[in-house]
Order: sequence, then structure tokens, then C-alpha cells
Amino acid sequence: MFVPLKDENPTVNKPVVTIALIVINCLVFLYSVMKSTRGFQIFIYQYGLIPYELIHLTEVTPQFSSPVLLTPFTSMFLHGGWMHLIGNMLYLWIFGNNIEDQLGSVKFVLFYLASGLAAVVLFVVFSPNSEIPLVGASGAIAGVLGAYLYLFPRARVLTLMWIFYFIRIIRLPASVILGFWFVYQLFMSLVSGGGGGVAWLAHVGGFGFGYAWFRLIIRRRPKMIVL
Repeated sequence: MFVPLKDENPTVNKPVVTIALIVINCLVFLYSVMKSTRGFQIFIYQYGLIPYELIHLTEVTPQFSSPVLLTPFTSMFLHGGWMHLIGNMLYLWIFGNNIEDQLGSVKFVLFYLASGLAAVVLFVVFSPNSEIPLVGASGAIAGVLGAYLYLFPRARVLTLMWIFYFIRIIRLPASVILGFWFVYQLFMSLVSGGGGGVAWLAHVGGFGFGYAWFRLIIRRRPKMIVL
């Protein structure tokens, strides 16, 4: 297992949007967990994305109604637990600042949301009748990871490597960390058949969108010094 801790890839501008996204996600999660267990579940069903609702434009739980067409966006700011939140925000903090630095604040917001929507589309296509809420920023962040892989494949990432009882902190190229991450998501999506408690296909969709966007549309890689 690889857990990225910090990248060695400096930015020019302060990552205002990346910080804002982290703050918003954390505040929304804190608000949700301050509710009762029942209140938390209702909140998730109201603002999480339920594929069946989106396909049929109808409410699975009409007693907890919310605008169905807004849930692809609201679901990006919901999380199912502390580890879900912390893991997503760690990846966003490490890799998001460099993508924001390349795109600028406004374009980064649009790219982030578009990545999240791409993740939702792939997930819904393969699970159109699912009535289980999809929540989390993973799809949007996966787009950021795909963009980072294209732009900075040689950037060094300080990484915690954990294989059974062997634990070590090492520096690895982003291509290794993010390449492994994508292959793992793809493998798990095939093994699980798109089911299970993790939206593996959403991760694949977001990552693929982010990588393809920069490869096909932006096409340029910034110059950088690798130490």
C-alpha cells in the first residue's frame, strides 16, 4: 500500500480554491455528523446521488425530497465517515495545489466539478438502478490525480509504503504512485462488478477525464526541475 504524504513540487500561487474546497468539505461533514444517526442518514439520502433517481427523475425517498438534478454536485461534498473524509482531503491537499496553480482559480473550480460529473456519469451508466446514495469528493479528486499524472509524472512524492509488517517512508515518482492508484481502482471495479461499498468506477471515470482533458485539450506540460 502507498500513502502519499507530501509532494516535492512547489507552486507559485497560494492554492486558495484547494484550501476552500477542503474547508467546505470539512464543514459539511461536521454539520452532518452533528445530527443524530437518523438525521445523518436522512441528510445522505437527501443530498447524495442516487442513480435510480437521476435516471428516472423521481424520488426514492419522497419524504426526504431534494432537487434530484442538484445531487451530482451536492454529493461531491458529502462523506460517509472520518477516514473517507481524511483520505480524500489528503489527496486533494497534496495534488490539488499544483493543478490549481496551472489552471488558475476559476478554471480549477470548473475542472474540479467537471471531473466529479464525469465520475458520476460513468458510475450511473453501469449502475442505473442503484438506490444506494453515492457520496464523496473522490470522483472530482480523481480528476485532479489524472491531471497531475499527465502534467508532473516525474515529480517526487514522499510516500508511506506499507506492505504487511514492512513500513518505510520513501520518495517515488508521481507516475508510480498515481499509476498504481489508477490500476488498483480499475482492478477493483472489475473484481467487484461495480458493486460494493466503494464507487471504484467513479474513481476510474474521474481519473480518466482528468488525464484525457489535459492530454487532448491542454497538451502542454510545464517545465520543472527534478531533484
